[in-house]
Amino acid sequence: MSAATPGSSGAPMLGRERVAAAFRLEPTDKVPIYQAGFSSRAASLVLGREAFVGGGIQQYREARALMQGGYAHAEFLERSFTDAAELCEKLDLDLVRTGYWRKEEKPIAALDELTFQYANGEVWRFDPPTETYGCVSNPLPAATPEELTRLADQEVREAEAFAPTEADFPEHQRAVERFGATRAIPGGGVSIAVPRDDAWLEAIVVSPDVVGRMLDAQVIRAQKCAPVMARLGLPYCFGGGDFAGRSGPFYSPRFFHQYMLPRLSLISEACHAAGVFHLFASDGDLWPVARDLFGASGVDGYYEVDGNFMPLARLRDAFPRLKLLGGIRSEVLHRGTEDEVRREAKTAVETARQIRGCIVGCSNQIVAPTPERNLWAMIETVDRYR
Repeated sequence: MSAATPGSSGAPMLGRERVAAAFRLEPTDKVPIYQAGFSSRAASLVLGREAFVGGGIQQYREARALMQGGYAHAEFLERSFTDAAELCEKLDLDLVRTGYWRKEEKPIAALDELTFQYANGEVWRFDPPTETYGCVSNPLPAATPEELTRLADQEVREAEAFAPTEADFPEHQRAVERFGATRAIPGGGVSIAVPRDDAWLEAIVVSPDVVGRMLDAQVIRAQKCAPVMARLGLPYCFGGGDFAGRSGPFYSPRFFHQYMLPRLSLISEACHAAGVFHLFASDGDLWPVARDLFGASGVDGYYEVDGNFMPLARLRDAFPRLKLLGGIRSEVLHRGTEDEVRREAKTAVETARQIRGCIVGCSNQIVAPTPERNLWAMIETVDRYR
């Protein structure tokens, strides 16, 4: 993907050109921008109407639509794409996000307006103030080690039979049709993570080879998806998977080195063979595994950069060629004053301009309780200084 040298023709760069230049660590006419994610409330403030984007609220909306029938579900999908696309256009983002959280399983019963039951017995409830939708009752006992082994083997068999084509990614295809000529679009299908429930986290200690088998299935799928992303014209493959918090990774650096690193390297190799970039995301403090994750693995970029744990400038010093996405802390946007938000956004833009290879945006979801004044302070400050 070619990009004009800033100022060489007098014309502003297109969003896709800014992102491509950033991935080559080249200068851009303006700092490229994106947003990791919007709550429905925040997006609704921007669009001036209820926006069908977000996290748990989208899963809840899909559950309701599925219960209402095929027409309602098709309407949900159409509005979700349209609202996400219009949000990107309204903010003139260089790297767009047109797909949000999904839960495609149809509930078997609505227990009340906010609560649904699923076939496995789980009961999920929606909390409107936080826009979260999660399991509040699970009658099933935790999986035994034998069950985890069977599940891992089944996942490998299914991954080996997996034969993805472009038609398996209709939302990506639609994003390309709308934005491919003007803006950069993330690809997918290359995520890898240990499932974050008690049984799998305990298995890291008692039966790590079973966990490795589950991770192998994810590698096989990623290796098959990378060439499809390339054929779709999506060179920035967003992957990864949350595995850390404020106190560091949920599992030891030793486990990461022995089990995650070789598999991450295989995904990077598959991405590079296909001609696409491999990006990784996780919340939290990743420094205990940073040399493996951002150095030895071959990962090209890191999104969800949060200055509380992984500041832009420190990451650039440690990993000179790593592409960095984020820089504006979601926590400051949510809990800070308007002045603090403006300082945060200005610092992120100025840092990005100095170190290159950065795409600035909120580090993670712009959560529902974010004050409206802070949302506009971030948007206006980024637009002014970029």
